[in-house]
Amino acid sequence: MPTVRLITTRRFDDDRGWFSESYNACAYSGVGLNDVFVQDNHSLSRAIGTVRGLHFQTPTFAQAKLVRCVRGRIFDVAVDVRRGSPTYGRYVSAELTADNGAQLYMPVGFAHAFMTLEPDTEVMYKVTAFYAPQNDGGLRYDDPDIAVAWPLPAEQVVLSPKDAELPLLRDFLSPFDYDGDPLTLTEL
Repeated sequence: MPTVRLITTRRFDDDRGWFSESYNACAYSGVGLNDVFVQDNHSLSRAIGTVRGLHFQTPTFAQAKLVRCVRGRIFDVAVDVRRGSPTYGRYVSAELTADNGAQLYMPVGFAHAFMTLEPDTEVMYKVTAFYAPQNDGGLRYDDPDIAVAWPLPAEQVVLSPKDAELPLLRDFLSPFDYDGDPLTLTEL
């Protein structure tokens, strides 16, 4: 089964605008996504080039995530951090926009980050475990071993002080086990 999924939601357009189901447990279960989401998060990033991540929570509060952009545009990234994975340290990415309605799903064992490509960008995402500060973790967004091809140069990046101090992959001892599915990005 593919690990990371890019999900295109169906939109029903008319002269008023559009309507879309952003989540339907039955439909998602039909494509193998049986996660139980327990918390919704919503962020606003004012500046272009804001990077949030690469974040994860460690077990026993590890989170699968379902991410979507509800205003603006982001470059969204999932990095495989499952020890023993043949794709450890590799990433997949997708552009999520308010206009395209696409969502990126990543299971437990992936670090997540996004970069805003428009001002006043809003991102919403569902997670499968509650926020637990003691399990909060992350990696540097500009880790040379991961080598994410960010669409904007480093001098345009806006980071929190916390994210600027995150460790590198080579200094990280992963608590996540490889489940037998190497990193792939599948479109649904």
